[in-house]
Order: sequence, then structure tokens, then C-alpha cells
Amino acid sequence: MGETFQQLLNLSGTTSKVWLPLYLKQIVDLMIEQADYWKELSTVLLYIQEPGIIELCTLVAGSVVMAFEEVCPDRIDLIHKNYRKLCNLLVDVEEWGQVVIISMLTRYARTQFTSPWTEGAEFDENKAFYDSDSEEKKDQTEAKPYIMDPDHRLLLRNTKPLLQSRNTAVVMAVAQLYWHLAPKHEVSIVTKSLVRLLRSHREVQYIVLQNIATMSIQRKGMFEPFIKSFYVRSTDATHIKTLKLEILTNLANEANISTILREFQTYVKSQDKAFAAATIQAIGRCATNISEVTDTCLNGLVLLLSNRDETVVAESIVVIKKLLQTQPTQHGDIIKHMAKLFDSVTVPMARASILWLMGEYCEKVPKIAPDVLRKMAKTFTAEEDIVKLQTVNLAAKLYLTNSKQTKLLTQYILNLGKYDQNYDIRDRTRFIRQLIVPNEKSGALSKYARRILLAPKPAPVLESAFKDRDRYQLGTLSHSLNLKATGYQELPDWPAVAPDQSVRNVEISAPIVGKTKQPKSDDKFYSDDEDEKEEEESDSSGSGSEDSSSSEGLFLSVRFKVSETFSFYEHCLIPQNDSKNPTFRTSGISLFYVSFQVTTSSFGPLKTYELLHHMTGKGLSAKYHFPRQPCLYQPSMVAVQVILNNSSDHALEEIHIGDRSPASLNIHCFNTIERLEPGASVTVSMGIDFSDSTQAANFQLCTKEDQFSVSIQPAVGELLMVSTMTEQDFCKEQGKLQGMNETSATITMATANASRQAINKQVLSVANVGEVPSSQNNFSR
Repeated sequence: MGETFQQLLNLSGTTSKVWLPLYLKQIVDLMIEQADYWKELSTVLLYIQEPGIIELCTLVAGSVVMAFEEVCPDRIDLIHKNYRKLCNLLVDVEEWGQVVIISMLTRYARTQFTSPWTEGAEFDENKAFYDSDSEEKKDQTEAKPYIMDPDHRLLLRNTKPLLQSRNTAVVMAVAQLYWHLAPKHEVSIVTKSLVRLLRSHREVQYIVLQNIATMSIQRKGMFEPFIKSFYVRSTDATHIKTLKLEILTNLANEANISTILREFQTYVKSQDKAFAAATIQAIGRCATNISEVTDTCLNGLVLLLSNRDETVVAESIVVIKKLLQTQPTQHGDIIKHMAKLFDSVTVPMARASILWLMGEYCEKVPKIAPDVLRKMAKTFTAEEDIVKLQTVNLAAKLYLTNSKQTKLLTQYILNLGKYDQNYDIRDRTRFIRQLIVPNEKSGALSKYARRILLAPKPAPVLESAFKDRDRYQLGTLSHSLNLKATGYQELPDWPAVAPDQSVRNVEISAPIVGKTKQPKSDDKFYSDDEDEKEEEESDSSGSGSEDSSSSEGLFLSVRFKVSETFSFYEHCLIPQNDSKNPTFRTSGISLFYVSFQVTTSSFGPLKTYELLHHMTGKGLSAKYHFPRQPCLYQPSMVAVQVILNNSSDHALEEIHIGDRSPASLNIHCFNTIERLEPGASVTVSMGIDFSDSTQAANFQLCTKEDQFSVSIQPAVGELLMVSTMTEQDFCKEQGKLQGMNETSATITMATANASRQAINKQVLSVANVGEVPSSQNNFSR
């Protein structure tokens, strides 16, 4: 083993960059097979840590981490120097490697960063990743309860694009990472991606629905807007139907319970008996959790007692029994109705439930309970064991409350039970006889018989089967099985104080930035230093000639654009050697340079519009304005910033966007604001696709308690997008316009406002346009 390893390691140190990943992969596979050689594995990790090596080894990175997880998962010290490198290269690693790396980084982050779930935590999203000393001193003077570690934010930021991955395991890995690491108001980012996975194969649906069921217990607001995605289809398998039913029950609240109950009415009629029974149990849970619909659900279950399907009837009786325990004094009629149906019920559990109700509330039905006991005495020997046990209990309770009518019946049933084949029934019968029938041998316990048998019982709590499933990490086999599987690693708790973050610092020489620098094939697309990237772009845009230096600037600009849009292809871009018509080739995609580029507006309007008045919004007020910046969510959307303010005397919870009108309106909603304290204000960003029209976008601004209809109507000038171009290009494009596309008008202005600067300012204030440099003083374009 040692000789083989040393030979491969020597080859990897002298081989060309083309073969290096293959050699390293063989080394790592060897380490996985021979787990005892963890020291050699440490050597591999340190070797790959050398500058410029790991960038070439995306093929082997996943295997290295997999070997690390198998051999020495507790060696956190080996991860420190590779942490930022792995975060930045995550999008380049093959898909199954991404899953392993994300899993490792999740556990690493839980040991190195403090919890972002602190009450009153504040997040400064504009803070640079690696702050300078002056910025750190500035932050220390500000008394903030919580500031997220830049490395913590780096991990969240670099895993977010993987939610669009075609591999469902990658999406699930990112979802569990956000669930366990992200601030609560950011977790909803994963919702759409998880719902998208429900269109996949049923095996994938099963795992995803299990994880959603666990999430929906703690944070209903995440999935409530997508509640229709969990409606059951006739083609779904039984285990898929049951999980969807579980999620619908978890998401039920006062606002949507009527819609959910209508769905349940359809499900009860299903030919799938197991699913119909699960639906009745779900109705019982809804009745327990939402007091407003308890009576409605109970009456609906009583109607199901006349159903022809004995499975439905039996399950309804069991659920009614549990519901009656919560308020038995109000439903004596239901108990009588169930007693009348006793002869037609054949399912043992249902018969046992009716007998239990008769015994528990025998004083409320004094005439019916003895008659039920008489019928059971006739068929006692033919009944199932669970029914016999409840018959003995019923006889004992009636003996204590109505001995005159039931004394002989009780003795007869006790004599039958004494010689039953089931030893449990024989023991129970002998115990009951000694407890309730006084004789010379009766002990001191017999005088407490009434207090023992007729003691009030606590009402059962109908809970979700996934209530305690969150003790296991999401996406793991242990979570799916609800038991600790072999090899499961517990997710560490957050540290009270964050360890020293300097252990992740790696000293590397900074690259020389110049206008004539030629791009290298091993350059990284994602730079950790934002200032360096801005400097390169400013250098490239500052060159006026179209020589090789301007082509280099174009390469940097387009490369950045592509990394935002096609996150899976940016590492494949190859520049072509043609300075006049620069093109960039990738996997099936060609990008061509045009003479104008989208840019940020040079004029930011200060005008804000009222979205919701605090009187109408019950303390919640909202204003909005157009920041005139390219929308980050979709190119066709207009960026809108909304300022939310709580002027009430109590906290507002779960502020989010609700229904929209028309339903096809494309809006990128802001993340749900879990809590807004009194007097507090928060600014959020939205994206709205107005479809190039001034038609208003109507939607609901919702809190946990209320919904308010609001509307945003843009001016024509806000639907434009700023572009930059030369005067020559502008005139060329202007010459292509036809008469019907050109509008001219004469405007009379005051002399004081007739200057070029004043006119330009007025135009820029009402329209999101840019000014084209003009060689004529009396022309503005």
C-alpha cells in the first residue's frame, strides 16, 4: 500500500496539468479503500492546497472530500485552509462531489460560526467579504447584536446558484444547508426549488416530501403560497399521497382550512382505503389544532358513519372517540348515535372504541350502555381480543355506576373471561373481579375501585408523525428512516463564541492587473476580492481604442455577466482571437458583443410613492420607489424597493406577498419577514414584470393576521433600461427608425430652464435613460 501510494504521489508531482487530476483521483480512491492510511490522506489534502493546484483538480475535489469524510471527519484543522477555496470552486465540481462537499461544509460551519438565529440579529448585506482594518474598527463601534461572519456569508452565497442544478441531490443538499445555517428570513429561498423537485420521479418525491413535512411544522409560511402543489393526484402512489396529506395538515390554518377540508372531502371517497383512512386522521388533527372548525369536522365525521365502506366507518369512529375526549359534555347525542350503529360495525378497533366510549361516559347514556353490554355478553367468545378487553372494562365500570341492572351481566362476562384462551384476558378478568367485587379476600385496594376505573383521562394529543424528526439532519438516511443509521454524524451545536477566523487565511501572491494582460485558462471566474474585479472592469472600460486591451476589458465584462446567468458554464468560456468581433464560445452557447451595454442609471429619483397607509394597514405602512438599477432576478423585470414600517404598538409577524392579480403576473417577491418590531423599519427589494405596459401590478401585502390589497403602477419612464453607446452608434440606430416609431413635439420653456444641463436633468428625472456624449452643444441625445 505504501509503495503504491508513494509512486502515485511522485507521478502526480511531476506530471503535466492534463493528467494531474487523474493521478490524484486514483490516490484518493486508494485512500478510501485503505482507511488506515489517514496520514497519507492528510498529505494529499495539503498537497492539493498548494496555489494553482486545486483549480485544476475539480475532478478530484469531490473524491478527496469523500475520502476525508470516510477516514478522518473530525479533523477540522485540515479544512481551515481549504474552506474558502472549496466554497469558490463549488460550482465547478461534478455534481456528486458537490453533495459531499456541501455536507462537509455544513458540519464545518456549525462548529466555526455563531448562530444567525439570535433574537434581534441584524444583517449588513453590503459589507465586503474580507473587511479592511478600518472597516472592522468602524463595525466595532456600532452596537449590533449579531454580524454574520464573511466566511459564513461566502458559503451561503456560493451555494445559492446550485438550487438551479439538474441533480436533485444537489438541490436537496443546498436546501438542508440553508435550513441548518441560514438566517430564518433567508430560508424561504429554497422553497421554489424544492417544489420544483415534486415533478420528478416518485422516489425523489418521497424524499423531498419527507423533508418538506419536517420543515412545514416549524415554518408554515415557507410553503403556504405553494399549497396547491401538495394537492393529491389520482396517479400518486399511496406513500406519496400520505406525505402530501401530512403537509397539507401541517399548513392548515384559519385562513385556508375551508379549502383544505373541501380537498379532504374528495380524498375520503378514494378507492385507496389506506389513503382514505389517513385522510380521516388528518381531519381529526385539523379539528384538534383549529378550534374554529372542531364542530364542523366532528359533524362531518358523524356523517361518514353511514358510509358503506367499513374501513371509513371504523376510522371515523376511532377519530371521533379522540375528539369527544376533548369536549365530552357537549356531544351525548353522538355517543348515542354510535351505539345504534354498533351492530353494523365489524372492524375490531372501531367496536373497541365504541365500547370504550360507552364505559367512559356511561353516566351520560344510562339506558343505552347496559343494553350494549347485554349484546356483548352474547357474542363475547366470538369477539377479537381487543374487543373482549374493552367489554371487561365496560362491565366493570357499569358494575360500579349501575350495579342494580348490570351485576349479573358483569359476573357472567367475568366468568367467560376467566377461562379465555388469551392469558392477558384471563389476567385482566381476575384483576377486575378482585377489584370491584367485595369479598373476604379483597385487599385495601378494592375501596379505591371507583377512583381507579372512573378517573378522568387526559385528552389525546393528535400530533404529526414528523414532529420530532428534525433531531436528524435533513436529507440524511437517518431522517428518512426516523432512526439513527450506521455512520450517521450528529450535526454540531452552534458555538457560543466563534473560533478565531484567521485560521482560514491563506497567503497567496496577488495577480498583476494590467490593460494588456492576456487571460489565462486557469483564471477563476469568481473572485473573492470584489474591489479587484471592479478595478479590472474600470480599466477595461476606460480604454477608448478598440485594440487588444479593449478586447481584454470586454472579456472581463462578459465573463462576469455569464457567471450570473449561466452558473454551470462559465468555466467553459474560451476567448477567440478576433479583436474586431470578439466572441466567446461555451458548451452550446455563443455570446456576441453589441455596441451598447446595459448600465446603471446616472440619476436616481428621490420620489417615493405610498403603497399602504398605516391606518389601512392596521399599523403597517409601506412606501416604494424605483431605484433604476438592472433587476437581479430577471432581465425583463423592473427593480422596486419597498420600505416597510411598523407604527403599531405590537410586533408584526410573517410579512410577505400573497395573491396577485392577474394570477399570471410575474413578481419576484421579497423573503418573508418573520418579525417587525414596533417602530422598526426595513427595506426590501422586489422585481415586477410589467410586460412593457403601464398596467398596475395588483397584489396582496400580508401579515400573519391580515391581508391588504395594494397596487404599483409605473410611469412610462420607469419601464426603460439605461444603455450606453457612442454618438456614432446612436445616429446609426436612429437612422433605422421608421416614421411610425418617431415622435416629435415643440415645447416652450422658461429662459432660466432652457440650458442644456437643465433640460437633461428634467428628462432624466422622469425617464430611466442615459445621456449619449454629443459633439454638438445644442444637441442632447
